[in-house]
Amino acid sequence: MAEISFDDFLKVDVRVGTVLRAEPYPEARKPAIKLWIDFGDDIGEKKTSAQITVHYAPQALVGRQVLAVVNFPPRQIGRFMSEVLVLGMPDENGDVVLVGPDKQVPEGGRLH
Repeated sequence: MAEISFDDFLKVDVRVGTVLRAEPYPEARKPAIKLWIDFGDDIGEKKTSAQITVHYAPQALVGRQVLAVVNFPPRQIGRFMSEVLVLGMPDENGDVVLVGPDKQVPEGGRLH
């Protein structure tokens, strides 16, 4: 495991957002879902795609709060531009389980 300094950690901007819209992304190389997430007034709405189809259906994600890194540069995923990186943890099979707060919090709140 590589060590980082606390200052390095502070450079990673992890925020909470609420999924506004979710759609299947069948054109992706691996099964994925496109997400549009509201991060509040300061950051606004950002989009991403995530390989989370094993545990989640698009319609079940709307209204869910998730954590995402919001200060990575945009990345082209097929024909879709991903603007944030949604965070998750692998289950026992390696499939992604989303990370989010266990209580409702304001959009745009930063991880401390």
